Amino acid sequence: MIATKRLYLRQWQASDFAPFAEMNANSKVMEYFPKLLTPALSNTIANKCQKLIEEHGWGFWAVARKDGATKSDDFIGMVGLNNAHADMPFAPAVEIGWRLHKDYWGLGYATEAAQAALRYAFEVLELSEVVAFTAVINKRSQKLMQRLGKTDTQDNFYHPMLNDKHPLAEHVLYKITRQQWQALIV
Repeated sequence: MIATKRLYLRQWQASDFAPFAEMNANSKVMEYFPKLLTPALSNTIANKCQKLIEEHGWGFWAVARKDGATKSDDFIGMVGLNNAHADMPFAPAVEIGWRLHKDYWGLGYATEAAQAALRYAFEVLELSEVVAFTAVINKRSQKLMQRLGKTDTQDNFYHPMLNDKHPLAEHVLYKITRQQWQALIV
C-alpha cells in the first residue's frame, strides 16, 4: 500500500468492483474511451488489476480516500502503472494512467495519486522513464500530464485498437525521465 496525504493506493477489494463498474458505465468518466463498459467487462479489468498487483507488487492500484465516511465511499478510482501493450508504437514502456469517479474530479486527487505512482516507479522500480498517452482531444488528461512534469514528445500516434477515422484514434505521447522527475522533487 502507498499512502499520500489524503489517499491510499492499495490492492483491490471485492467492495471496489461495484463502484468501479458504475464509473465505467458513466458517459462522463468514459468520454475519451471508445465505449462504456459492461459490469462483466469492468469486473474482468478489476480482477486483472488485482492479479497483476499480487504477482508484481504494482499495477493500477485502487485509490481510496483516507477520510472516507463509510466503506462504500473510500474507493474513488484507480491510478497506477502498467506495461504498455506490445502493439503500441513506443513499447516496451511503462505507462502511468488514472480513472477517477467524476465526483472526485477537480480536487487534486488524480495528481496526488499519480505523483505517488511516479515516486514508486522511479524510487522502487528504478525505471528510467514513464510514459502517458491519451486521445488528442482529451485536454484534461494532458493538463494532468503537464502538472506531473511530463513533456509532450510530439510523437503523436494512432491507437492500434481503433480505426484511423475514429475521433479518439489520434493520441499524444508524454513522458518523464527519472532525471526530470528528480529535478522536480528537489
